[in-house]
Amino acid sequence: MFRPLVGSSAGVSGLHPRMESETSRALHPRADDIRARDAYASVVSNAAFDAVTPDVSTRSALAQARERQEAAARLLRPLALAVAVVMIVGAARAHPAPGFGGSGLAVTSALVVLALATVELMRASESRPAQVLALSALILASGVLVWTQPNGTGPAGLFLAVSVGAMRLPTRISLGALALAAVALAVASTHAWRASGSSVGVEIGLVAFYLIALFANRAREAQQQAERLLAELEASRHVQAEAGALRERGRLAREMHDVLAHSLSGLMLQLEGARMLAASGRAGEELPAALERAHHLARAGLEEARRAIGALRDDELPGADRLEQLAADFERDSHIAAKLEVSGAPRPLPSETSLTIYRVAQEALTNCAKHARPKCVELRLQYEPRGTRLVVEDHASIAARAHLRDGAYGGMNGDGYGLTGMRERAELAGGHFDAAPTLDGFRVELWLPT
Repeated sequence: MFRPLVGSSAGVSGLHPRMESETSRALHPRADDIRARDAYASVVSNAAFDAVTPDVSTRSALAQARERQEAAARLLRPLALAVAVVMIVGAARAHPAPGFGGSGLAVTSALVVLALATVELMRASESRPAQVLALSALILASGVLVWTQPNGTGPAGLFLAVSVGAMRLPTRISLGALALAAVALAVASTHAWRASGSSVGVEIGLVAFYLIALFANRAREAQQQAERLLAELEASRHVQAEAGALRERGRLAREMHDVLAHSLSGLMLQLEGARMLAASGRAGEELPAALERAHHLARAGLEEARRAIGALRDDELPGADRLEQLAADFERDSHIAAKLEVSGAPRPLPSETSLTIYRVAQEALTNCAKHARPKCVELRLQYEPRGTRLVVEDHASIAARAHLRDGAYGGMNGDGYGLTGMRERAELAGGHFDAAPTLDGFRVELWLPT
């Protein structure tokens, strides 16, 4: 953002307020409209912000979903601890009770293994072998409790094991844990002579708990993937915004180069002619005419600069329909014969295509006047079935052809920025550009697809 200089009024430069305001109005009539300027800046700023900022509602929804999932995950540890405490208390009151001999020793050993496995699972270790080992130990300890205490709390450990496995382990491993738990329950229930209906109900419960935990894990993974995609989208939008800014910067550079090169080159030629007339002492009526032509070029250049700046506000841009006027102005200002020939069936062209044709023709004519000084210039605009072709060819005198052989054409040999800018315009429009010397001059050819 530009800030006013110290000691100047708001919005007025401290360099020369009147000169600056007059120049601004000349470049664009609405340049001094503060409200229009602010509105335009607001539109540009909002567009840039929208281009790189994801929807706020999407971010909010993802954040809320993540908070709910994290809250549910925080409850799992206390829940697992509560299940282990319930199992230990239930096993202590069941028959046979924990002891140091016979079935009591088996119950005691199972409870110790169950407690250690639960503690390991609550640690949320990132080691997969440790998680698999702790899960297997929990399943086997719960199976032993079902074996030794048919009416005990052993099945609760199996429910806990399959749920934790579905939440933390890959599907292939968690399915293995579910199968192990189902087999352990079936074997232990058969040995303990549990009722078949009760055993089947517990088996179904294991599958139900596993599926619920698996769906919760899938939701958590989808949440994480959505957040990653959102971050990637934001990063890609930043890259796109930067690339768009670079493209716009290049477009403006080409526009201003074409405008200034065309108008200033012609102005320089007219002023040089006026200087030579004044120095020769035979100015007469020719000097005012030369100065008038220079004045016309300066005014036309200012108008072209205004149009280029107006492109930022979607004002009307020059196009292929103005080639005839461009050729007439060139002939009047440079005293070089120029004619336009149009072939094919004219058709409306996209604005960028039409602007590219005009700018390439303008730059080619500028190069002719600056470097070649030919006898005549031919412009041919051809509407072809698959595209539009523009050819600008100059025909030089014998002396100019000798200069061409000596390499005196400067920017016409492909090293100048003018030809580079024309080639860039063609590539951006999806076409191609060729420029090369001919037997008696220089030829520029542009082709753009329909």
